[in-house]
Amino acid sequence: MSIGILAYGAYVPAYRLGRDSGLRGRRVVASFDEDATTMAVEAARGMTTEASLWWATTSPPYLDKTNAAAVHAALRLPPSVPAADLIGSVRSTFAGVRAALATGGLVVASDVRLGKPGSLDERAGGDGAAALLLGEGEAVAEVLGLASRTLELLDRWRDPRRATGEQWEERFGFEQYAGLVRDVAAELLTEAGLPEADHVVITSGNAGITKRPEVLVKGARSTVGSPIGFAGAADPLLGLAAVLDVAGPDETILVLSATDGCDGLLLRTTARLPGHRAPRPVADQVERGRDVPYPTYLSWRGLLERELPRRPEPDRPAGPPSSRAGGWKFGFAGSRCVECGFLHLPPLRVCRACSSLDAMEALSVADLTGTVATFTVDHLAFSPSPPVVDVVVDFAGGGRTTLEVADADPDALSVGSEVGLTFRRLFTAGAVHNYFWKAVVR
Repeated sequence: MSIGILAYGAYVPAYRLGRDSGLRGRRVVASFDEDATTMAVEAARGMTTEASLWWATTSPPYLDKTNAAAVHAALRLPPSVPAADLIGSVRSTFAGVRAALATGGLVVASDVRLGKPGSLDERAGGDGAAALLLGEGEAVAEVLGLASRTLELLDRWRDPRRATGEQWEERFGFEQYAGLVRDVAAELLTEAGLPEADHVVITSGNAGITKRPEVLVKGARSTVGSPIGFAGAADPLLGLAAVLDVAGPDETILVLSATDGCDGLLLRTTARLPGHRAPRPVADQVERGRDVPYPTYLSWRGLLERELPRRPEPDRPAGPPSSRAGGWKFGFAGSRCVECGFLHLPPLRVCRACSSLDAMEALSVADLTGTVATFTVDHLAFSPSPPVVDVVVDFAGGGRTTLEVADADPDALSVGSEVGLTFRRLFTAGAVHNYFWKAVVR
């Protein structure tokens, strides 16, 4: 049995840069408490694998540490599943796809795209994530072919010591990429015995390629680029996810990514796709969104320095307690008493209901929803996006705990509101990121 796409997912952050930033459209931006790790978790929610986890990005929160390990923990994958980072280039995503096509596995790509204020990278970029679960079984899309061309090209680059990158004049890159894109497309279609593909997705960091993708390769039904602007490593998988959201059974999809060459993937959807699409369509996520003031966005990215609160800095999270509480911090796993069924959030050794000692089993409620029992809006506590909103949540099936609200809009919150969970960064201290879960209003 051949390996195909068993499931897919995408995540588009809630915030948008509006006209006050000088943009013509609404640019998708990650919140202050989101990064490539947290967005990867959101894109891959509900997916699991026994094979491997490959995580691709050009904006890793850590170097000299495996970021994919945090994604692995938050997705509650078995310890036997290896997890590895593929970082530094947009081509890292296709490297993960190639690896997963050999043995099966989960490929996740995510990026926070940062550009100089007023630059093309800022205007034409987008933050987001997407995931593919590849393996043997009932697939939503079968893989018909994979092809690549490699070219050493000074088109886009970034000094590792700098936050923002550079790009050469787009016409030069277009002239170099155009022939490669057509060659890869022709190879895949010829080997599959197809005159054309039903849907063509062409993504690239070169704006000349994505302005008019139909000039290079045209699909019989659609020819599209990235749905949110250039999203770095996430770009090809986000484009694919957007097409899988709308494609019908037995339709072909050609994905082409022009970066330091060209990578191509040819797929054919199956009859299983309409009933097993991603729970959050890309178009719906793009359509929704809240504007963020431009100065606030710049401060989130460290491009505008604002006065910090006149209070002590938070302590750096330490390794030993973080390790001991790993199941709670990353998997949001409480403890349920096996004697009486009472669920404790966070986990405890002694049952609050029947006082049983060490009669507990771990139970994660990360994928459950709950209702707001009470909440508070704090205008004094510091936040890069004030005010801070905290809620007490009663989870479906039991369990109660206090959480901060992500992307909070106090006017949209009330007692009884339904909330879910989202993986975020609580704070960073001493170059250590403190990840945990926050509530999000459904």
